[in-house]
Amino acid sequence: MTRVGQVGRADRVDTGQGGPAETRAPGAGGAWRGGVRRAIRNGFRPGPWKRGPVLAALALLLGLFMLLHARIPNRAGGIGSLVETFLPWFGVFVPVLLAGALWRRSASAVLALLLPVTVWLNLFGGLLGDRSHPGADLTLVSHNVGAGNPDPAGTARELAASGADVLALEEITPQARGTYEKELTKAYRYRTVLGTVGLWSKLPLSDSRPVDIRTDAGPLGDAKPAASKMAYNRALRTTVATDHGPLAVYVAHLGSVRVNPRVGYWTESRDRGARALAEAVTAERNERVVLLGDLNGTLDDRVFAGITSRLRSVQDAAGAGFGFSWPAEFPVARIDQILVRGVRPRSAWLLPATGSDHLPVAAGISW
Repeated sequence: MTRVGQVGRADRVDTGQGGPAETRAPGAGGAWRGGVRRAIRNGFRPGPWKRGPVLAALALLLGLFMLLHARIPNRAGGIGSLVETFLPWFGVFVPVLLAGALWRRSASAVLALLLPVTVWLNLFGGLLGDRSHPGADLTLVSHNVGAGNPDPAGTARELAASGADVLALEEITPQARGTYEKELTKAYRYRTVLGTVGLWSKLPLSDSRPVDIRTDAGPLGDAKPAASKMAYNRALRTTVATDHGPLAVYVAHLGSVRVNPRVGYWTESRDRGARALAEAVTAERNERVVLLGDLNGTLDDRVFAGITSRLRSVQDAAGAGFGFSWPAEFPVARIDQILVRGVRPRSAWLLPATGSDHLPVAAGISW
């Protein structure tokens, strides 16, 4: 007698031939057909080396993009300079692509990511970690104090408390100049202020003069009158007397960059100033030179090649990390620089935020 509904017991099927009944497990045919279907699907499913071709292609493109950044043309809206300004941040795409590769279980995509990782480490791996050394003989500070700074007196007091021997300020407005001079007098006996830039020093200054960096045109060609150039001076050169001889110090605030619908990433004023500043530094006869200022660009930007071929970044040589200085609320780029020649970089760091939209940058050098 056949029992219905008992799971796991074999059913007996009468064949009607008078012989012994055939015994068959329930669902055996369905299991066999499911196994065949799975085998067919597995046969058409790509292996780990064939999965994620799009992710692998994106990884290779990212690596080539960073490797060949200097070949990106600058004529079309300054796109080359824009890319180089934020070049370190392209590394954030690596973990994103890696997550996608692991999710897709794509061995080819993981292997392709070795290219952007290698390129990024070659470009910026040396900036990771602390490269500073003790024993500085002179402390330098540079700060774009901001034309819209609501508390110039507080900013001046904070900078004086840093203990800097030489202090450079950029974007000094006529209204705030008196405040900075008054608040910094006790800490700094010597000063020179020309236009919107100034230098305060605990050591004697001499031979102070403006440097023409020709930042007298805007993105739409609105040139400033010639009579206003001196009042609008944005760079100076002076000599600091030290126990080890004269130190030539340049303070500069290069022209701003703009994103304009008509011209794209506009850098003409800044680029013109960078070339003029490079010429001044090249012509400098003093073997010991310091450049402090807001260059409105990172040193990865090709336009600064004339400067970086003559001077060395203290942040790159003796800083800790990237030292991003702008904007103060969430820094994404180091556009405030301290560069040297003929002296030894010992350390570089950032000072706390003031009322400006830039962070102050500091460095220690020795002879």
